[in-house]
Amino acid sequence: MKKHVIVVAGGKGLRMGGEIPKQFLPVGGRPVLMRTLEAFYAYDPSMHIILVLPESQQEYWRNLCREYNFTLPHEVADGGETRFHSVKNGLSLVHGEGWVGVHDGVRPFVSQTVISRCYQEAKSKQAVIPVIGVVETVRCLTENGSKTVPRDNYRLVQTPQVFDVALLRRAYTQEYSEHFTDDASVVEALGECVHLVEGNRENIKITTPYDLKLAEVLCLT
Repeated sequence: MKKHVIVVAGGKGLRMGGEIPKQFLPVGGRPVLMRTLEAFYAYDPSMHIILVLPESQQEYWRNLCREYNFTLPHEVADGGETRFHSVKNGLSLVHGEGWVGVHDGVRPFVSQTVISRCYQEAKSKQAVIPVIGVVETVRCLTENGSKTVPRDNYRLVQTPQVFDVALLRRAYTQEYSEHFTDDASVVEALGECVHLVEGNRENIKITTPYDLKLAEVLCLT
C-alpha cells in the first residue's frame, strides 16, 4: 500500500515583513521547504511526495532547486484559492489505495517518530492527527469579557494529518466551507472520527520573524 504526502506551501510571507515567501527563506543555510521535503524522504525514500505551490512561485522554486542542487523526487501541483482547494489539487495526483498525509510546508522540524506514528496509526484508524498539550493558561472570550477554561481539555494541532486515501478523497468531494480550517475538519464533516496521537513540540509552523529565529536554534540541536 503506497504512502503519499501532500506538502502545502502557499504562503506569501506577509507576517514575515519581507517579499520572499516564508517557505523559501533559508534556515540553517537551506530553504525551509527543502528541509520539510527531506524530512519525509528520510522517513521513507519510496514515499510519493507532492508539493503544492502557487503557479506564480513554481519558477522560483525550480531556480532554487538548481541553485541548491536539490534533486529529491517530487511532483508539483498548482495551489488553489484556499488551502482546501490546494489540497484538493494535490490529491488529484494521488492514485490507487494507501495512506496520504497532508503537511504544512513551513513545518520542517517534524520528527521521524511522529511521521511514523501518524502513518502507522492511520492503517487501523483511518484518520490521524498529531497534537501537543497546552502548557499555558487558556482564557475563552465571552460576551462579558473572558474566563479561564481547563487547558487539559484542549490540544494544539500539528501536521502531518494522515488519512486512508479513499476517505480523504471522499471528504474532498464536499463543497468548500469556511469552517474547513484543516484536513481533519473536512473529514469530520463526513461524520468520521479523527484520532489523536502525540506530536513533537519542535514541530513549529514558521510564520513570524520570531519563529525564524527559533528555527535557526533548532537547526543547531
